[in-house]
Amino acid sequence: MRRVFLLAVLLLEIAGLSAKVDVEGGGLKPRLVVLTDIGDCNVEPDDMESAIRLLSYADVFEIEAIMTTVGWNCDPYPEDWAHYLTMVVDAYATDVYNLRRRSSQKDFLPLSEENGKQKLGYWPSSEYIRSRTMSGSHRAGIGVIGEGNDSPGSDFLIRLADEEDDRPIWVAAWGGGNTLAQAIWRVGQTRTEQELKAFLHKFRIYTITDQDMRYEMRMNRAFSSHRWMLQEFKDDLKFIWDEGTWQLHVGLGVEYWQLYERQVQGHGALGRIYPKYKYGVEGDTPSFLYVMPNGLSDPEYPSQAGWGGCHAYGLCADSLTYAWTSWQEPMKSITEGYKRRFYPDELNDFCARMQWAEKGKGNKNPVVCVNGSMGVAPLHIRVVAGSDVKLDASSSSDADGDHLSYNWWQQPEAGTYSHAIDIPHASSSSVGVAIPNDAKGKSIHIVCEVHDDGPFHLVAYKRVILDVE
Repeated sequence: MRRVFLLAVLLLEIAGLSAKVDVEGGGLKPRLVVLTDIGDCNVEPDDMESAIRLLSYADVFEIEAIMTTVGWNCDPYPEDWAHYLTMVVDAYATDVYNLRRRSSQKDFLPLSEENGKQKLGYWPSSEYIRSRTMSGSHRAGIGVIGEGNDSPGSDFLIRLADEEDDRPIWVAAWGGGNTLAQAIWRVGQTRTEQELKAFLHKFRIYTITDQDMRYEMRMNRAFSSHRWMLQEFKDDLKFIWDEGTWQLHVGLGVEYWQLYERQVQGHGALGRIYPKYKYGVEGDTPSFLYVMPNGLSDPEYPSQAGWGGCHAYGLCADSLTYAWTSWQEPMKSITEGYKRRFYPDELNDFCARMQWAEKGKGNKNPVVCVNGSMGVAPLHIRVVAGSDVKLDASSSSDADGDHLSYNWWQQPEAGTYSHAIDIPHASSSSVGVAIPNDAKGKSIHIVCEVHDDGPFHLVAYKRVILDVE
């Protein structure tokens, strides 16, 4: 598939169409594949909630595919449940004309160009999203992996991995991850061992618990293809098994439900179909919040705290396999603490986007600039133990002219220097940090968090990594 770059702040003339995109910081979107058991909202509405939220962020994710698959409430997956995904895409088709104003985007690229590499800030057409919805594996468990279990989704995962693109492909498993397992099996049958390794190295998977089974048999991990992937490919497939962040997320959604009722439901076509929760709100959303390119964290490093939690490599909830997870102490309490801290900003950010969906106008996030560095990638600074370093965010800006407030804080779990350091005047736009003498050879992670004073007090971040010589 031919890849092209969408250039920011330029008027592109392609096949008689024009697209103008105003993108702060530039860069390419992260690649994302969703495996969802979306279905009857009387059974489990949270997948539909998460799908609505995802499409309200279609400008920051390259949505490579959304695949229907099995989950706790369905084996096999009922074919008519895919209608709920169609409803969400139809609503996006209405709202995207308002949403794209957020990026000053005037038009869509031709579908052939949308299939290329997408820049941050570009809103894809509904035709593109429709072309990327498909069936994955509709049966559960390791027992079905093999001949006769290929699906449009598993075939497409192989096609995606074969593209000339260095970006990793993040698979967000809202249901079972066996569509990816089938693709791995197929590649293992048709390619060399080295080619299989190269295929595995293209993927990262963030799974919301293990749903490759019915709910009543959820403790039978041996049934699941997840265990097979974890056991057989532990050295080649980066696997994040979330067994805590999603549970806190659904509970916080219930606590904040009145805000959802006022600011999400009924706003735009997407808001009009946003369902009332049954067990909890948006249980699958942490899987893509984890990959959110907002400057807070680099998803390649799971120990960095972000909107989808933070994780340590260790024993999984099956008491047998190992992955990046946060279900045990002390990481359980650590990630819960960050989740509670970030949740109001996560929700406010979503609410602001629903205003754009409804009205085609609203507040935009501030843009953080630290020591001249913009964009979502962390800023690395080499420093000397015992010295002072100045961190200056005074060049940060806000497109709406809102006043900005600052907060500098350390994330000790992410760095190799785990002791607390003092950040004097942490609410100033510029701070001076004294590098401890015993930090030699270590790294220190500091986050610059910037809020505006516009509607919903939107946030932006810049992670600074001090590499101590």
